[in-house]
Amino acid sequence: MINNPGTRIMGILNVTPDSFYDGGRYSSRESALRHAVEMYNEGADIIDIGGESTRPGSLPVSAAEEIDRVCPVIEMICREIPASISIDTTKSGVARAAVTAGASIINDISGLTFDPGIIEVAAEKDTALVISHIKGSPRDMQNNTDYDDLIKDILDFLTGNAEYACNKGVGRNKIIIDPGIGFGKSLEQNYIIINKLARFTQTGFPVLVGLSRKSLIGKLYENDEDRLPATIALNAAAVLNGADIIRVHDVKAHRLAMESIDFLRKVRAD
Repeated sequence: MINNPGTRIMGILNVTPDSFYDGGRYSSRESALRHAVEMYNEGADIIDIGGESTRPGSLPVSAAEEIDRVCPVIEMICREIPASISIDTTKSGVARAAVTAGASIINDISGLTFDPGIIEVAAEKDTALVISHIKGSPRDMQNNTDYDDLIKDILDFLTGNAEYACNKGVGRNKIIIDPGIGFGKSLEQNYIIINKLARFTQTGFPVLVGLSRKSLIGKLYENDEDRLPATIALNAAAVLNGADIIRVHDVKAHRLAMESIDFLRKVRAD
């Protein structure tokens, strides 16, 4: 999952009623399974399943409700396709249940700050662990976007928590970092991060970027324009600047785009 030289595509599967883009569309188990299979057939390497919305202003749900939403879907997907399954959660109980159901990646948008018990699960189960940067919580993260030094502050957070996870037993080769685009950042700050992704690759950890259809795109337009073209453009820029994994809603379009970007990177390297 980490050592593939091409761009890895993580397809988003929200089994929630209130996600910002596809809320409710895949809340039934059957529709979630169909969409997972569709994304795999379109070229997704990873299916990232979330049972709790993390859009700005969203409220948390209980671990029991989250488990009930995601675990049956994970079990169904594992029986149908060989894609890697990622659980998008900040709760150690949900992570443990999801890994037991078949997930092999824990994607924690809190960067281990909401529930440090996630480290124990990742170490015990030998899963990959995505450590993301966030400032605050989804409910209030856009209230304060001040930083002393944007890139340094985010890097210090990510590398510090990555080292802590390693010291607690998580394999260094299992850690992926995510600068947390859209999580406690202003419009301009999100674009600075994309431009400065090479700084994150210097940590030695694979870099994941999740910007698909987010407000950093929507805020550019006066009207409710289609966000897909800009999403593809920014993901292409992110990959050219060093991103290893992109988290997207539109798998087929990105797989086609990344074929050319990966070839461009190969030619540039040669």
